[in-house]
Amino acid sequence: MLTQALFRALDKKAIWVIAIFLAVAVLVPMANLLIPPGQYGHVPTYLVSLMGKYLAYAILALALDLVWGYCGILSLGHGAFFALGGYAMGMYLMRQIGSRGVYGNPVLPDFMVFLNYSELPWFWLGMDNFWFAMLMVVFVPGLLAFVFGFFAFRSRVTGVYLSIITQAMTFALLLAFFRNDMGFGGNNGLTDFKDILGVSVQAQSTRATLFAATAIALALSVLVCSMIVNSKLGKVMIAVRDAESRTRFLGYRVEYVKLFAFTVSAIMAGIAGALYVPQVGIINPSEFDPANSIEVVIWTAVGGRGTLIGPIIGAIVVNLGKSWFTTTLPELWLFALGALFVFTTLFLPKGIVGLWHQAWGRMRRKTEHAERPAPPTPAQSADIERGEDPASFGHEAQPKPAE
Repeated sequence: MLTQALFRALDKKAIWVIAIFLAVAVLVPMANLLIPPGQYGHVPTYLVSLMGKYLAYAILALALDLVWGYCGILSLGHGAFFALGGYAMGMYLMRQIGSRGVYGNPVLPDFMVFLNYSELPWFWLGMDNFWFAMLMVVFVPGLLAFVFGFFAFRSRVTGVYLSIITQAMTFALLLAFFRNDMGFGGNNGLTDFKDILGVSVQAQSTRATLFAATAIALALSVLVCSMIVNSKLGKVMIAVRDAESRTRFLGYRVEYVKLFAFTVSAIMAGIAGALYVPQVGIINPSEFDPANSIEVVIWTAVGGRGTLIGPIIGAIVVNLGKSWFTTTLPELWLFALGALFVFTTLFLPKGIVGLWHQAWGRMRRKTEHAERPAPPTPAQSADIERGEDPASFGHEAQPKPAE
């Protein structure tokens, strides 16, 4: 059954996308590790980390597209799931510092020693084990999404009201994680990471490995989303998006369909956050900022929601522009981002991918029109009625040359 679902999911577009990111997961680290600096084809380590951050953002955008593009749930709180996954990874990385911290405490992180903690809080227990931390990366965002979605969807909260309460959720978490007594580092967050799985986080090989892991995770995310949207459940999700009341009247439990999509999407966002943190070296409450969740919506809209490749393109393109703007014209970045969203809403409602599909369809129609034979003239129509062969039109008999 799983094999059949896998083959149904691997349509031509999904195969190409997965193959591209698997190739990127191999080629970019090789170009960084095997080609010496200064030679043609070498990818600098800082660029590897930057591209890895973009790919983590692409996973987050794809997670949002699963609920917004295919299920009609506009979530303005996916930044919260991203940040929770990042904090779970950050807690593991903080536990790996041990006695190498500023205060030399082998158990308590530096910020806890500074705040006079006497012992490790209960929710930090077990976070020194990688497998347990990875379990929390999946479990915590998934549990929050499940509980939140259960009550919201059962109460039939939809549309802008659902968007507002998802934004309120992430804002509440922002305020909570800013508190020093929460045990997550307050406004400074978690930083100064040393090791991951016993290897230095700053090592060139570690950076390349983290990039490869992120690219592979993105390819697997595309596979999972493709399996979902191409299944019978995916068709029901689209029906919920387009006509929720009719889908409910047909007997489907719409709240369960939404809850499944919302929970899976939150888990994907948490994984993206866990891959993001070791590559940027810090996680703090600013990741819960509602503006970050709104920015993810812009990435998805620019690329084209309701497609698998659109959110990935949007996340990479917009963040490339952000990197250029924030270094060249930092004061204009927010204006440019807002103008981009307005332009997309008015002139590119289907995003970059939709524009490409329109251009490709127009080109195909022109090609088919050019290859289509011209209709017969009135004289040729009369000849056809007299029984003459249409293939002889334009090939009139030539007079014989004089002998």
